[in-house]
Amino acid sequence: MQDVIIIGAGPCGLSAAIECQRKGLSTRIIEKHCIVHSIFLYPTHMQFFSTAELLEIGDIPFPSSNEKPFRYEALAYYRKVASHYGLEISQYEEALTVEKKADQSFTVKTVDRSGKPHQYEARNVVISTGYFDHPNYIGIPGEDLDKVTHYFREAHPYSGMKVAIIGGSNSAVDAAMELIRVGAEIDMIYRGETVSENIKPWVRPVFEAMVQKGKITVHVESHVSEITEDSVTITGKNGETSRIDNDFVLALTGFRPDRKLLTSCGVELDDDMEKPRYNTETMESNVPGLYVAGVIASGRNANEVFIETGRKHGALIAEHIIRTRA
Repeated sequence: MQDVIIIGAGPCGLSAAIECQRKGLSTRIIEKHCIVHSIFLYPTHMQFFSTAELLEIGDIPFPSSNEKPFRYEALAYYRKVASHYGLEISQYEEALTVEKKADQSFTVKTVDRSGKPHQYEARNVVISTGYFDHPNYIGIPGEDLDKVTHYFREAHPYSGMKVAIIGGSNSAVDAAMELIRVGAEIDMIYRGETVSENIKPWVRPVFEAMVQKGKITVHVESHVSEITEDSVTITGKNGETSRIDNDFVLALTGFRPDRKLLTSCGVELDDDMEKPRYNTETMESNVPGLYVAGVIASGRNANEVFIETGRKHGALIAEHIIRTRA
């Protein structure tokens, strides 16, 4: 029996495993994709908002030649940290259920990518699943067309194309800036009065200059109400509509954590923001011995918890497990 099973091998799950291991607790991480899968899904050339120091885990320095590291640097860093600590990670294995037994331990049932079932016993479970598997769907006609994606990886496939970007956050602005370089014709549609106030400060002036030069057409206080094979329909705040020719749609509307695993094992959600009930000093949920770490601890606003803050959850969890065993 393991002392701790950690579900999710993102930075916060890795950090939790390291902190538990430091306390002498036997740990195993279950990850349904590759390690730090959410970062792998970031745009290929994405640069972080945070400095390298704020992304560090396990007291391992994050070497970077840039003030703000890039995605490829983060992938290499977290691989090296996992290797350094010899973390036991079952990749490409999905946790299906977490069941609490009469003796207060847990059974975690999983399935690997070949369909073979596995079962693990643990005294404690940490759920540290991310959110990139679950985009926020708009729910409009045409959203299921092949031309629509909720993930932007790189600009090359959109060279010379008419692209509509739905959203006004950093991801939308970053995509627009990359699309300019390949000659795409860009319409950005956003419900707010202006693009997000949290746009990276070194990107905002360049973005605004591109808008002024007509390289990007921004439709604020508007939303896409329909998508067809060759167009999108934009509806303004007063209900006025316009139809524009279009080849591709990047629906960069954010993501949400998946609550099914939490609720299936008895974790209660506090309010209409679907925030799990847990002790902020220990990260233990209302189910004794079951903890949350990382973005899963947030409500429907996935921006409530970042790597910078979620990486600290592991130390709280490890300390509490040791304390309750004393």
